[in-house]
Amino acid sequence: MRFMTSSDKPETASAEPTGVAAQDWARAAADPQYRAAVVDLLGALAYGELAAFERLAEDAKLAPSLADKAELAKMASSEFQHFERLRNRLTEIGEDAAQAMEPFVAALDGFHRQTAPSDWLEGLVKAYVGDSIASDFYREVAARLDADTRELVLAVLDDTGHAGFAVDRVRAAIDADPRVGGRLALWARRLMGEALSQSQRVVADRDALSTMLVGGVADGFDLAEVGRMFSRITEAHTKRMAALGLAA
Repeated sequence: MRFMTSSDKPETASAEPTGVAAQDWARAAADPQYRAAVVDLLGALAYGELAAFERLAEDAKLAPSLADKAELAKMASSEFQHFERLRNRLTEIGEDAAQAMEPFVAALDGFHRQTAPSDWLEGLVKAYVGDSIASDFYREVAARLDADTRELVLAVLDDTGHAGFAVDRVRAAIDADPRVGGRLALWARRLMGEALSQSQRVVADRDALSTMLVGGVADGFDLAEVGRMFSRITEAHTKRMAALGLAA
């Protein structure tokens, strides 16, 4: 799910785009390896959005009130609209969306099986904290994409309203019973570890995507920048934990 507020997002460099980042899709896609990397990226995002839609529908079953169910239904609708934008874009550039998503199904489904929430509050923390780590990573990558793809990726990572909703509900639960905070803090730490591991597996399994990230295609990361990127992601995670009233 994509639902961070502006204060949650890692701060990235604000320099003017250069290289591939200054090109449009038509120019950048002339490089077949770059094109393959973008198809992988859009496929991973599309399946992530589709899975987010499905999970919000499941989470609604745990909602303690009709108002909460309705709020989650609204968010699920937003996630499906994001999925449709990505699917339509893949079709526009001559790719089969199902084929583009397929390589990422096992890894993403595995992550969600390993981090299935046991109750309503764990589901909210997973949505707000766990999935946001992936969003942080995709935003970092987006800064190095062609202008057309970058605009689409950032648009589908927009907040669906879940941030404020999750913070309100979790903080209220902790106020009512402070013991809840310790359990949810441990849960959030587990989510961070699993999310980072899952992201690494996804990238490692796709040659074009991993090559782009380490500088072989487009304006990738060098080793020093990789370290700075993870520092920014960790800082954003710490801010989200604080917003929930949890210790990082």
